[in-house]
Amino acid sequence: MALTVKQRFFLTILVLAFPLSAISGDPDIISDFVVPMEVNNTLLDGNFFTYTGMRPLINSDPPTNFTVTKATMAEFPALNGQSVSYAVLQYPAGSVNPPHTHPRATELLFLTYGVLEVGFVDTTNKLFTQRLQAGDIFAFPKGLVHYQFNCAENDFAVAVSAFGSAAAGTVSVPSTVLATGIDDEILAKSFKTDVYTIQKLKAGFAPKA
Repeated sequence: MALTVKQRFFLTILVLAFPLSAISGDPDIISDFVVPMEVNNTLLDGNFFTYTGMRPLINSDPPTNFTVTKATMAEFPALNGQSVSYAVLQYPAGSVNPPHTHPRATELLFLTYGVLEVGFVDTTNKLFTQRLQAGDIFAFPKGLVHYQFNCAENDFAVAVSAFGSAAAGTVSVPSTVLATGIDDEILAKSFKTDVYTIQKLKAGFAPKA
C-alpha cells in the first residue's frame, strides 16, 4: 500500500529526529550560556569561563593510586548547557579503572602517556578490546560498560577523556552490584555461584575502619 504524503512526512521526521535523539546528552539552552542564580550577570568576566582545577596535575609526581580529576558542571559551572566535560585519568602501573558506564555521554579517551588495554561490551554482549599507545584515541559509546587497564608493570599512564555532556554520570558496575544492599542469595543465583563467594566479594567493598 502506498504511503500518503502525511505518512511520508511523519516518517521523514522520525528518521531525521532519531540520530539527534541518539547523540544528545544535555538539553539545549536558548541563551549563549547559563549563569548560576547566585552570580551577578553584570560582573561576569573571563574568570567564570576558566577552570584551574587541573593545575596541580602539571607538576605532580606519578600517581600511587588510580585517580580521576574531573571538569564537569559540578566543578565548573560554566559548562552548564554546553554539552561537554573533561576528565584526566592517572593510572599507576598495573591499575585498573573498573567496569562502569556513563549513562548520558560517549567518552572519547586520548592516551597522552603510557599504554592501556581498554574495552567495552555492546548490547549483544560482544567485547571490543584494544591496546592503546600514547597518541591513540578510543571511543566508548554512550551507556555501554567499559574499562581501562594499565598493563605496564613498571610505568604509569595518563589519559584525557572528553564527554558529550556536562554531567555524563558514572555508574560503577562492581559498586552498584556489590555495595548497594542487593540480597546475597539473589546475587549468588545471578552469578551462578554461592553465597560465601558473594560475601567475600562484598567484603572488598566494605568501608575500611
